[in-house]
Amino acid sequence: MNGQRPTVFIVDDDPDVRTSTARLLRSANYEAVTFESAAEFLANHATEVPGCIILDVAMAGLSGLQLQARLVEGGCVRPIIFLTGVGNVPTSVKAMKAGAVNFLTKPVEEDELFAAIEEAIRLDQAGRRVHSRKQIIARRLEKLTPREREVFELVIAGRLNKQIAAALGTVEKTIKVHRARVMHKTGARTVAELVQLAACVGIVAMPPLRRPTYEGAAFRDG
Repeated sequence: MNGQRPTVFIVDDDPDVRTSTARLLRSANYEAVTFESAAEFLANHATEVPGCIILDVAMAGLSGLQLQARLVEGGCVRPIIFLTGVGNVPTSVKAMKAGAVNFLTKPVEEDELFAAIEEAIRLDQAGRRVHSRKQIIARRLEKLTPREREVFELVIAGRLNKQIAAALGTVEKTIKVHRARVMHKTGARTVAELVQLAACVGIVAMPPLRRPTYEGAAFRDG
């Protein structure tokens, strides 16, 4: 995390609501930035800035729900708090199913709004930590050579060194060297950690092969 203070982005086409909401938040020591339309927000929104959105539903141009859909389509998962004077059950259900943190109606109690903002900021911080971890893991995996990547994928699939050597047409000693380099480059200390790293970036291990046996004794991983 970069230590930047979270910002509350207020998107509402009512100037009085924008002004009063921003003034309230600033009095409570929140950073607040206002936008009069969804289009203005999309044109100026900096995704790297931590924080959340307070969003109206009914606005000229793109509605709040349409803006929410645009953000989701663009991969932006910044938490959204809907604050509207025209809310209804179907609209609130649709907004929440699409990932909104809360759906509040105007006028809203200060404590209720602050609680929703705090929850949204916590979610944003948690999401950014996960995203940062994924980036770190992805950069580590990029350091693997093509052969190390093959070994990596076979290791997380649960295959033994002997099995990997057979699959790749080499000897077990070579696989041990590649495997050690994979562990070093990824920072994993155990196979279990390696599997967790893979899962974090969406790499799902294939089911392991059944261990071959000779005279009833399974090969041991050398």
